[in-house]
Amino acid sequence: MPKGEIIGLGRSGIAAARLLNKDGWQVTLVDSATAAQIASRSNANQLQAAQQQLNQEGVTVKLNSSVTLDSKNAPDSIVVSPGVPWDIEPLEIARQQGIETIGEVELAWRYLKNIPWVGITGTNGKTTTTALIAAIFQVAGLNAPACGNIGNAACELAIQNFDAANSKSFDWIIAELSSYQIESSVELAPQIGIWTTLTPDHLNRHKTLDNYYQIKASLIRRCQQKIVNGDDRYLQQAGLELGQDVIWTSVKGKNSFDDNRRLEVYIEDAWIVAFGELIAPISLFKMPGEHNLQNLLVAVATAKLAGIDKSAIAKTITTFPGVAHRLEYVCTYQGIKFINDSKATNYDAAEVGLNSVEAPVVLIAGGQAKTGEDNVWIDTIKAKAVAVLLIGEAAPAFAQKLSDRGYDNYQIVETMENAVTKSLAIAQEQQAKVVLLSPACASFDQYLSFEARGDHFRQLCLAMEN
Repeated sequence: MPKGEIIGLGRSGIAAARLLNKDGWQVTLVDSATAAQIASRSNANQLQAAQQQLNQEGVTVKLNSSVTLDSKNAPDSIVVSPGVPWDIEPLEIARQQGIETIGEVELAWRYLKNIPWVGITGTNGKTTTTALIAAIFQVAGLNAPACGNIGNAACELAIQNFDAANSKSFDWIIAELSSYQIESSVELAPQIGIWTTLTPDHLNRHKTLDNYYQIKASLIRRCQQKIVNGDDRYLQQAGLELGQDVIWTSVKGKNSFDDNRRLEVYIEDAWIVAFGELIAPISLFKMPGEHNLQNLLVAVATAKLAGIDKSAIAKTITTFPGVAHRLEYVCTYQGIKFINDSKATNYDAAEVGLNSVEAPVVLIAGGQAKTGEDNVWIDTIKAKAVAVLLIGEAAPAFAQKLSDRGYDNYQIVETMENAVTKSLAIAQEQQAKVVLLSPACASFDQYLSFEARGDHFRQLCLAMEN
């Protein structure tokens, strides 16, 4: 009986453990957290219930533990959850010993590669694009669930497929893939690969922009059909090395480029044109911002490559509401719109968020800072924000950055509760139209996830109405 060890007691790790157990492996799931640390998590009840269920199913769960590397009991394969750094010492030693180490998505691929995949990657835009593609495929009558960073863990879908007696239970798999998931996947090769954007992110893990680029590029190179957003400043040039078979998109019309790249999907005279066919007027699409039009075009390109009729595309884009935590409208209170953009966890995403709402704006920013170029973000703040309320660990550093650039309308307010309360008073005083949470930071200093941060903001805003 083969032995497998899973690192990470989270949704992905639990799904990977169940999948291997179902396939007859002897499975151990390890997590570095103690029982007390697990109990302190916001989803503690869910994790504790999953731990008990895994034990009943025959999976050994070890907390406050690492993988087994002694030669007598070493596993045949180690499966890593996305949040576990790929270069930690136990994994490096395992690879030196010839023990296979793969990611949870790679494991799922081994059980689902008989089904065509769409793989969506990029620094920003991938969640909206993934949700939009899944919605189009659903309207077209296809069973095409989303997974990865959105929806299901990939191995949860593999379990469903396994339970269907290895028949083709899905028409397509729509996978949002982060650099962490790609880094731990060697064979994963979607039928269609999409690259939305590339800006510096996760450099604390990947060290350089080139390393980050190469990880994402490795996925796109393995895809049978490749779609790249031609409006992204970095990908316009860097993406040329991916080959002449790349399908490019642009919101700037059919004459966007003066070279021979395959520009197949674009906007012309306020219409979406895809592979020579008029698809729909862009007025049907209600999500704000040019970046969302870019997301729309790569989604349309994907749908057409998958053989979906334009009527399904037009119907979907008319009703698509967007995704939670990305420029999500929360409420209007006393004439002021409150917008949740908690998913803007880097400077580029936060700049896009600011540019997508009506000025003047009261901005709430801060959290756990990331490495990146902040000049354009700060320029946008100076142009659009009447005040900035700073929360979390990054607040003092952000205050200094703003002051150094001649912007002094900021306050360090520390918590989300203080930020929401003060934002209303400032918005009324300054006649601001919007209060925008767009943090330009990770959330882990104060929250378990950007979703938890956005949920808290939404809860506080809605409470004002009561």
